[in-house]
Amino acid sequence: MILGNLSAVSEFRLLGFPEISHLHPFPFVLLLSLYILTLMANTVIILLIKNDSTLHTPMYFFLTQLSCLDICYLSVIIPAILETLMMGTVSISKARCAMQMFFFLFFGVAECFLLAAMALDRYFAVCFPLHYTILMSSRGCRSLVVGSYIFGAGVGLIHTLTTFSSPLCGSAIDHFFCEVQPLLELLCGNTFPREIQIIVVAVFAILSPFLLIIYSYIRIISTILHMASAESQQKAFSTCSSHILVVILFYGTAGSMYLRPKFSYCASVDKFLSLSYSVVTPLLNPIIYSLRNKEVKGALKK
Repeated sequence: MILGNLSAVSEFRLLGFPEISHLHPFPFVLLLSLYILTLMANTVIILLIKNDSTLHTPMYFFLTQLSCLDICYLSVIIPAILETLMMGTVSISKARCAMQMFFFLFFGVAECFLLAAMALDRYFAVCFPLHYTILMSSRGCRSLVVGSYIFGAGVGLIHTLTTFSSPLCGSAIDHFFCEVQPLLELLCGNTFPREIQIIVVAVFAILSPFLLIIYSYIRIISTILHMASAESQQKAFSTCSSHILVVILFYGTAGSMYLRPKFSYCASVDKFLSLSYSVVTPLLNPIIYSLRNKEVKGALKK
């Protein structure tokens, strides 16, 4: 009877950040400012690429998609964080909680595969320059982007359906939005199969594109080292350095979040990691690409 009642939970309580409630309203103002700044930075990148014909190349097409994903990703997470910072404990319906989880996973996994597509683009540009325009045609670029969204939607749907169809033994989520790990804490009985499912999906969604990126850059570095002139080597490295920094930021935090078992879960650490890849990374992406890219800086000056 009790299990049946709890598994039919109609709403959840997001506990938010009780440990920093005494700092209110400073965290709220800071996060809102970062949110607005990030939206502006990513919008500027999109407008720059759209309005400058010299940036109409596959690399910048993918960068536009990355900025769009970051905006969508932020718009799922930041409003929920701001609400918990302003209200403290927040009640959220089961349907809204499921939507949060789905879109968070959708955009997050899509970004994993998009970063892999960007690595593939750099691999073809450096290793097969004569065939680059054929290998990275506009149709091929669009297919890679669509594939990223399809994988993201598939992973989000699987996780959301299996999580919300499982019996629950509580309704208090020690987080600022409906994340996978804190919801796993609410599942009744043996959660080991769900843990395995999360790790398997994480290996597919996080590790497999990361391995593709690693392979691409091993081949890229090998090709660069065999180039005749130091100038050619420097130019090739400069086209890849921004992407490498973004990959390290995103995969470093996302991997440490999902490629670990349940017993190592810590609510405070989990919240910090979530903030890192859902707030800091989308803000740094346009800054990294603009500061370390001569073509973007040139378009910005114009």
